[in-house]
Amino acid sequence: MNVGLDAVLAWVIPAVIVFGVAAIASIGAVWAMRRAARSPRARAAAEADRTRAGTALVRLDDAVTELDLEVGLSGALYDGDAPSTLRRARITAQHVRDEAFEAFRDLDALPPREVRRVSARIRSRAEEALAVIARARAEHAEWMRVHSSAAAQVDAAALRLERLRIEIGDPGALVADLSDRFDETEWRQAGSAAHAASDALAKAQVHLDAARALAADPTRSALPELAAAQRELQRAQSGARALDEAHRLVTDAAIAVPQELATARAALAQAMRVGEELDADSAERLGTELRAITAALDALEPDAARRPTTTVGDIARVRSRLDLALGDARTSQQRLRGARTALPGTLAAARGAVARAESVAAGAGADARVRLDSAQRELAAARQAQDPVEALDAARRAMRHAEDAVALADYARLHP
Repeated sequence: MNVGLDAVLAWVIPAVIVFGVAAIASIGAVWAMRRAARSPRARAAAEADRTRAGTALVRLDDAVTELDLEVGLSGALYDGDAPSTLRRARITAQHVRDEAFEAFRDLDALPPREVRRVSARIRSRAEEALAVIARARAEHAEWMRVHSSAAAQVDAAALRLERLRIEIGDPGALVADLSDRFDETEWRQAGSAAHAASDALAKAQVHLDAARALAADPTRSALPELAAAQRELQRAQSGARALDEAHRLVTDAAIAVPQELATARAALAQAMRVGEELDADSAERLGTELRAITAALDALEPDAARRPTTTVGDIARVRSRLDLALGDARTSQQRLRGARTALPGTLAAARGAVARAESVAAGAGADARVRLDSAQRELAAARQAQDPVEALDAARRAMRHAEDAVALADYARLHP
């Protein structure tokens, strides 16, 4: 019996030792691999891949913008008779870009190995979309060469320029209207947009004159100058839209400021009534915060008329601070009523914040563009939401994302 037991032990003990050592070695190897995957070197490699993915994403976003110009030019010149190559390429590229924005947005939450994998996928998809755009442009350029003369293209672009001049009118008039009534911080963005529109119109004329001279020479191509003129026409249109939006935001805010101040004070009064129903300690804490909020609101009034959009934004932040102070002390009906009164001003503040972000972040790096994209999505969600509480939350997120986009763009500009 002992002999049998000894034989079993003689076989089992070495096996246990072997398997135990193997298990320990496997655990050690896995631990070492995980540690290496999170080492400074791995994080640096992941960050490098993330940067390359961001660069590819910026190139794709710029290419989509350029493609919008070409599609606009094609429609203007040929009344929709041109082949749909560019439009199909634009749809494909926009879809890839939007998916890449979402994937890039989530990179910060991933471990280094996943960052590298997802970054490689973003870069690969962006390069594929850029290749689709390049092929579509080449096919469209050949179609243009066959179906339209350079002189006809120049005449059509010149007609667009003249129509745009009439449509825009005098950009300086809107800026003068704002500068007479409001602080410079309120009309600075409008002034930049007006200058951009006027400058673009002048440059478009220069490019069209050059294109007309080239069109008269059969040995030379007018297409580069035509494309440059189209870009300037698009820039003029964008500047004009930005000017109109900036003027509307300021004038609407000026009308809304008195009501926003009144509703904020009404919300404060309601909060004080809520505080009366709390226990002594909670009521004291809430009262301290409400006094600070009241002081912040009082400080806004002296400059409210001269700085309406700034004031509306500050009121929106005060309302957000008030909601945080109240926490769960309110009933669902009180929260709903508060959201309804806070929503118009917060939406206006979010629109202004997104407009400011669009003016600086669209030409910035991937981080700023992705944050701008998030702001635009949240603003759209806020506009579409049926529930005032959901809409208010989305509008506040849009504000935060837009402000982050501006900060990231400013940082990138100061630290190239």
